[in-house]
Amino acid sequence: MSIPKVRKAVFPVGGLGTRFLPATKAMPKEMLPVVDKPLIQYAVEEARAAGIEEFIFVTGRGKSAIEDHFDQSWELQEQLETKNKHQELAALGEWLPAAGAVAYTRQMEPLGLGHAVWCARNLVGDEPFAVLLADDLVLSQTACLKQMTDAYAEAGGNIVAVMDVPREHTNRYGILEPGETSGSLVQVKGLVEKPAPEVAPSTLSIIGRYILQPEVFSQLEKGERGAGNEIQLTDALAAQIGTDPFHGLRFEGERFDCGDKAGFLRANIAFALEREELRDDVQAFINNFANNS
Repeated sequence: MSIPKVRKAVFPVGGLGTRFLPATKAMPKEMLPVVDKPLIQYAVEEARAAGIEEFIFVTGRGKSAIEDHFDQSWELQEQLETKNKHQELAALGEWLPAAGAVAYTRQMEPLGLGHAVWCARNLVGDEPFAVLLADDLVLSQTACLKQMTDAYAEAGGNIVAVMDVPREHTNRYGILEPGETSGSLVQVKGLVEKPAPEVAPSTLSIIGRYILQPEVFSQLEKGERGAGNEIQLTDALAAQIGTDPFHGLRFEGERFDCGDKAGFLRANIAFALEREELRDDVQAFINNFANNS
């Protein structure tokens, strides 16, 4: 049986971003810029690089800036055209999804990641889909989700992006109980959401990239609460183990936790150093600062 293509991606963007207050008092945390692009744009571009055709945003109150960002800005375009700023004009729109490819739905209560994904059920329908958390930014030669869709085309089922974390940090993540390893794929025998370090089955952590089968909605429909009294996506996936193939992918690249201030700053430095027009100035500043501190 052929493995159906992953055409749709869900972006849960309803969170409040309290760790970045006061910057996020009036601006969605997903609009925080890394160099010159907001986090959510990096996530959408990654999805496009993986062949995603439909983009589903699960939003909340105060997120209208995200909708505006993924829309035409005729007044700004006219100003740029008038001033012959062709480079800026191209940069403004070349990354926009096609008309009709973007949809929005509301998560009316902050009940966790699992609940946010469940809110997208009617837009996803009965087909496999991806989930991308904009807080997790991955710098890699091949887009992280593209690595995952390539692996999915061979293995099918559910696939999550995974990396090893310090054992003292297992209580921040969904942690795998790993099975057999084949190349970069690790069989998932079990999942535990935010286990204490002393009882964690491994240090192999899920980051914010998923390829999921639509059956997960049936599990999320039950509304069962887990860690933090929230509806956890990890718990719903754990309940499906044994019904579909389930693997973790040790992706190529470096992940930055941009939901954390230090991680966000590291991401800005790393992505700036990847830019040819910025690299020398940024490196010179780093060297000068290190020598004088």
